[in-house]
Amino acid sequence: MNDALQQVYAYHDASKHHFDAYAPGPEFLDWTGQPNPFRRFSGAPLVELPLQETPLAPSYQELFQTPEQSADINLSTLSTLLQYSFGLAAWKQYGGERWSLRCNPSSGNLHPTEVYILISGMADFKSGLYHYAVREHALELRCEVEAPFTGLLIAFSSVHWREAWKYGVRAFRYCQHDAGHAYAALQYAAAVHGWHAQMLEEWSDDDIAAILGLTRSADFIDGERETPDMICRLIPFPASTDTPIQQGHIRVDRLIQALGAGLWRGTADALGSEHIRWPAIEAVSRATEKPRTSASRYKTTAAQPRLPLISLEPAAAVIRNRRSAQAYDGKTQISSTQLYRMLDATLPYRDGPPFQTWPWAPRVHLILFVHRVKDLAPGLYLFCRSDDAPTELRTGLRAEFEWNKPDNCPETLNFFRLVAANAKNTAKRLSCLQAIAADSCFSLGMIAEFEPALQAAPWAYRQLYWECGVIGQILYLEAVAAGYGGTGIGCFFDDPVQELIDITKRRWHSLYHFTVGGSVFDMRIQTLEAYAHLAR
Repeated sequence: MNDALQQVYAYHDASKHHFDAYAPGPEFLDWTGQPNPFRRFSGAPLVELPLQETPLAPSYQELFQTPEQSADINLSTLSTLLQYSFGLAAWKQYGGERWSLRCNPSSGNLHPTEVYILISGMADFKSGLYHYAVREHALELRCEVEAPFTGLLIAFSSVHWREAWKYGVRAFRYCQHDAGHAYAALQYAAAVHGWHAQMLEEWSDDDIAAILGLTRSADFIDGERETPDMICRLIPFPASTDTPIQQGHIRVDRLIQALGAGLWRGTADALGSEHIRWPAIEAVSRATEKPRTSASRYKTTAAQPRLPLISLEPAAAVIRNRRSAQAYDGKTQISSTQLYRMLDATLPYRDGPPFQTWPWAPRVHLILFVHRVKDLAPGLYLFCRSDDAPTELRTGLRAEFEWNKPDNCPETLNFFRLVAANAKNTAKRLSCLQAIAADSCFSLGMIAEFEPALQAAPWAYRQLYWECGVIGQILYLEAVAAGYGGTGIGCFFDDPVQELIDITKRRWHSLYHFTVGGSVFDMRIQTLEAYAHLAR
């Protein structure tokens, strides 16, 4: 086993929660020192973006239909793309406390993900690299440069310290969840205009860092440096040969060289103080650095239509009304038809966002604790997101499991009941005793094909969490569209989840949990408009 792989296994083991001990974290939290969730670069010119006050026309279900023609990429449409993917959704206020919510969720609402836009040869914009200033809904010009391509690239990076401030060593996991959520949020917002984003997964982390200026150490405060995640190019539909961004391969070396000679502006403002180092996070971050690779486009059959969705909600309303449920009523039921639609939406290469251009085969499957689903007996269920997974999982799970496919389950879904039982207490106990896992309609754990992925490439550790984050974003929006609430659960007891289903150590691991149900709202908390603080 090589050193990088050993570091990944060591980190994953060290960041597990156990019944008798949680993963290492801060001894106490000084809430007055919480990191600023809004990064700004002092000295960088600010380009204000117009706000889209009226929801755009497409309904949520229309996002999954092939558009006749995409919108032009211009100041207005790019502004809406950013507003619906990474922008503010609302402000919440209780007493003297006030906090923001965004369209893309984040563990603990800490938002370690930063967003950059590289624009070249487009009207309305000076060519260069921009940082998205979320609170101001504006772009900060970090580097003025004529890049050797025409079009638009969008990239993400993470400030690990922002998450570690609250969650300690486990924070690296949550940063990867958030990157996956951000990727999916981008895909949904792009689909509003008939676009999609293609991940340039063959580029290395060093490439992305150089392009985003993350290697410019003088521009950042120690302890608040950013680590590259992924970079995508925005592609309109239909993708024709005369679409400039589609012409040929973007030569990354020439792009890096051009940015190196560009005019850089601005330095990152301080986000906070007391930067506690977590050597385990630094070690796993180095171990999972990705080199340049060949493209790994997942090959499958032609895209299949999704199970029908009955929702007339505007796509923008669904996107902007996404919330992380804080509590469930313990009474609400959903229909099995609604559950099957949610599961179907997580499958790769369905029509529409967010998996339509995902570069890897599905490596994450779902263990469900079904509590309140009409026409389904309560119990433990398994949903396999690839056709070969059922055979492989049968050999690894408990021999006494039923493996019964419900009579009303669509033929296209690999969905099986393993045990018929009241699973509420088990779900709650495994999810760090959180009531939302039991009071929901269903909760689930995302089981990843862990060891095969890591043996092929240590950096796949991050990609597995990204896939979980994408699935989480799907469930968020599907829940809202169906009239329910959802929330991600990062706190669960790792090994006991595996012991429940008897999966082999390291072969499979649970990486993220999620739950859907009837939300309970605290009426004492006031909801305020997202951008009422802006003059424009």
